[in-house]
Formats: sequence, structure tokens, C-alpha cells
Amino acid sequence: MRTKLFVLLVLASIILSACGGGATPTTAPAATEAPATQAPATQAPVATEAPTQAPAAEKVELTLGSWRVDDVDAWAAITKAFNEEYPNITVKFDPTNPPDYNATLRTQLETGTGPDLFFVRSFATGRELFDQGYIASLKDLPGITDNFTEASRAPWATDSGEPYAVPIIAVSHGVYYNEDIFAANGLSVPTTWEELMTDAQKLKDAGVTPFANGTKDAWDINEVVMMQLIPSNIGGIEGRMAYLNGDRCFNDADMVAAFQRIQDMKPFLPNGFEATSYYDAQQLFDQGQAAMMLDGSWSTPAFEKDATDFKWSVFYAPPPQGKDSYVTFHIDAAVGANKASKHLDAAMTFLQWLEGPKFADLLGNQLPGFFPLGKDAPKLTDPIANTFMGFNQQAKGVDIRFVWEKLLAAPSGSVDGYTSMNNNVIAVLKGEKTPQEAADSLQADLAGWYEPAKTCKK
Repeated sequence: MRTKLFVLLVLASIILSACGGGATPTTAPAATEAPATQAPATQAPVATEAPTQAPAAEKVELTLGSWRVDDVDAWAAITKAFNEEYPNITVKFDPTNPPDYNATLRTQLETGTGPDLFFVRSFATGRELFDQGYIASLKDLPGITDNFTEASRAPWATDSGEPYAVPIIAVSHGVYYNEDIFAANGLSVPTTWEELMTDAQKLKDAGVTPFANGTKDAWDINEVVMMQLIPSNIGGIEGRMAYLNGDRCFNDADMVAAFQRIQDMKPFLPNGFEATSYYDAQQLFDQGQAAMMLDGSWSTPAFEKDATDFKWSVFYAPPPQGKDSYVTFHIDAAVGANKASKHLDAAMTFLQWLEGPKFADLLGNQLPGFFPLGKDAPKLTDPIANTFMGFNQQAKGVDIRFVWEKLLAAPSGSVDGYTSMNNNVIAVLKGEKTPQEAADSLQADLAGWYEPAKTCKK
């Protein structure tokens, strides 16, 4: 199942490459072959409308847990639309601070205080909760196989294909940039990493902080910086699969080069970047104090609200000279039902509603930068969201974040791929390790438990 997901993503990469660059899409990814594939409207498959379930006879309030604290207003509109169709069921959106979400949710589930519905992370993190009996199976949920491709379902399905969450969100990554600052310094969007570093030096020489990113919130520098840079260094999905299969070691020249790009950025980060949080970085960009910020498409609504004193847009981090561009387009979130919920029937009614075109349209346009995963792709009206989608057509290929598929879950006492990469990225920025030493550490950590890394080809 999961292997097929990535075969499909390879097909998506080939299709997108064949389409050529420059076209600005107006619809969210249709996920006909993979979540990142953009089919023309006339060719997009029509989603099968999920059969309507009868509303609950008695009034029920469901809670929906999430890590998206910034999206309260948008989800209020989404749940209101659901309630208009099902007047006896209300859904209360109850988010948790993102870094605390996994631990908080687990504690709630273990103590019997978990929400009726909750966002489920893709691959190992969500699968673990299902295997431990906290998430209800969706094998009998009407429409789950009709409205989503196998590729979209796979991150929230067992090896036999049993689904346990409704796929709702894919996200992209990019470099937000201040167009006014670029124009004032005679800069245009760079096409290679070397050009970007030259531009960063020009900005620094002019007294402008080139990049807003910091490391106080460690996940940021790893998820939206390092994992945006890696695909173009290693050759996209085919390169990543070579590491996962043991055909390449995690300290080969391409991985060292990815850590080198992190080191390249160090002189251009804010003064005191070690104490700069993710929120601080966004404020630096919002206030025009930094020219660029590497971030996810999910920040589009926040920047549209707060960065109002200058023109800005987004480009994808360019590849090193001589390398092809590969985009990190990540299959990110689904919604599952708490198996212990006292209102499981009502929860299933909500999950079935999430499969339909009404939800897809609300998500794609109430929350620009979040891309629905259903087959029925809505028309996107936000220009920045469409710019992000354009990256997929302009790149040679797309892929998920590097460590997500097989490297997130490590045996007790071992270091998982996410933690190792995070620690080593920060060590490079602190000057504690060279790029080679960081890659060697990553290889050693993974070789401690991941079988292909133990016998990888040197």
C-alpha cells in the first residue's frame, strides 16, 4: 500500500514535468494519481457524493482536536456549514499549541478525556494511535474509497488498506519574500541556490536581514527549511527511496551538501537566531524587518492578514546549480474519530461530510495554503495559494518530507530520523558540527535501528 503511494507520486512527478512550467493553476490538487497531481478541470474525476446519513435524533456536541490554533475562525465557518445540514450536531473546534499537540492528545486519549474527533498526523504517528486502539476504523464509512485515491488514503491506512482517518490536507513549502525590498535592492527571484546566497549577501551588505528564520522552536528549521532543501539535493522521491532501501547511505555527498546549504544560511539569519522563535520570525517578516522567510503554505492566511504594508509573494527554494528542482508537497493531515467517543455515530456523520465537495471548497478557500485531498478539486481564488500550486507544475517532481514515511518511529532507546536530523541541523548552525559530521551523525543514529542503514552502499 505505502509503496504504491510513492510509485504514484513518481507518476505525478512525471506528469507535472511533462506539463511544463509557468502555468498558474486555479484548482487544488485533484489527487487522481497522487495528491500533488493537477489535472485540467475537464479531465478531473468527479467525486462520488457520500450517501447522506440521517442526523442524530438528539442534539449532540462533538469536539474536534487539532494542532491548528490559527484557524479558529475558518473552522467556525466550516463547522457552521456542517451544522446547517445537520442541525442536531454541532462541532466545537478545540486546537492545541502545535508543539504540544502529540503529547496532549495522547494524554487525553489515555485518560479517557480525548476529543470525539481529532486531526491525525500522517504515517507512523497516526498509525501508532490506531494500532493502540484509540482511533476508530473507517472501513465501513460510506464514500471513503470513492472520494479519495489509494495514494491519498495510504498515509492513514493499515498495510492491508484499512482506513482510519479521512484525508483532508496537503501543504506546500516555499520562501516568502518582500517584493519591495527586492526591488529596492535590484533583486529578482533567484533560479539557483548560489544566486540566492549572492542575493542574501547583497541584502546583508545593505543592512537588511535576509532570512527571518530562527531555531528557538526547533521544528521550524527542520520541517520547513531543511526538508524544503533536501529534495533538490538528493533527486526527489527516487533519491529518497534509494536512502530508504539502503542503496545510499545517509551520509553520502548529497546529504552532506544538504547540511552545507544550512551552513550557507547561517550568516544571513537574524542576530540572535538561537533565541528567535517561529512567531518571532513571522513578526520579522510581517514588519518588513527581514526580506525572506522559509515557511509553509499554511502561513498564507497569517501573512495576508498581517503583512499589509508592502508587496510580497513566494518562490520555491531554488536548487543548487546543475540540479533539478523538486518540491516538498506534503500529505499532512486527516481527521479520525475517537474510538471511545460516546457519540461515535454523530462523529461518523461528520467524517462522511468531510469527504464531500462542500468541505473541500470551504477548506481550500477559507484556509488558502491548505490543499484538499479529495478527487473533486475546488477552484482556488487566492493568488498565493495558486502560486504554491504552480511550484508543482514548474518542478521536475514532488515528494513528501524526507523522514515521514519510515524514519519517524524508532525502537525505545534509539534516535528516530526526525530527532536526529533536527539535532544535527541545529548543531551545524551553532558551529558544533561540520556538514560532514552532521551527516555522519544522522547515518550513525539511523544505523542503530533502521536495517537498510546498517547495510547501505557506501
